[in-house]
Amino acid sequence: MALTNQQRVGKALEHLREGLAGFIDREFQNKYQDLSLAEAQRRVGTDKLRGNKPIVEWDAAALLRLMWESWNDVFGQTLGHAERSLVSELRTIRDRWAHQENFSSDDADRALDSVERLLAAVAAPQSDSVRTTKVELRRLVYEEQARGEKRKAGGSLIEAAASGTLKPWRDVLTPHPDVASGRYQQAEFAADLWQVYLGEGSDEYRKPQEFFRRTFLPDRARSRTVRSAYSRASEYDPNDRTTRLPPALAATR
Repeated sequence: MALTNQQRVGKALEHLREGLAGFIDREFQNKYQDLSLAEAQRRVGTDKLRGNKPIVEWDAAALLRLMWESWNDVFGQTLGHAERSLVSELRTIRDRWAHQENFSSDDADRALDSVERLLAAVAAPQSDSVRTTKVELRRLVYEEQARGEKRKAGGSLIEAAASGTLKPWRDVLTPHPDVASGRYQQAEFAADLWQVYLGEGSDEYRKPQEFFRRTFLPDRARSRTVRSAYSRASEYDPNDRTTRLPPALAATR
């Protein structure tokens, strides 16, 4: 089952938690030694769910807040302004995710890219997994855009013709001369009785032999029409006014 963008962002935040936890714990240990946990709790406040858990077990929200609140004293020594901006952005993204907000493909792409960049900045191996998810999302977006363009341009027919599975219709059927020459008019399918009376109009309406040749049903088509009429009459539905003509009759003019 395909992942939603909300799920993609959730997985990326879990990778972020895993990648940041060790880095943050190490930086605090270097700075505050045995007081690292107490100092971290002082900066982010106490939480009933977090309790006295070690830093490596904190969730993404707490880790990001700790980085933000300790930037000048701890993390600003090894990371730059770009990484601080990423921390701020990812705090907002995490809050949106926690409140079950929808993520468009562009929003998800931005979130995954920011997570990957911050993880790469702290040399966390989880950045590779996030990058894989980001590349897969971009591939899906591209394919969906390509399908949309094909639908707009009638891509299914073009693709079939290009693959050789569908021949151009002019190679299969020879169009009527008036169609091939561009002289076809829909109105010619209905006789103008006044023109017929004046002896004007096309030959198929002025000349009886030509009219008969074009409209007389062949034996096979006539028998099919009779059978169809009999079948419909035996199953007559007074509310049904639809009459299906056999292809041979529908194709004649």
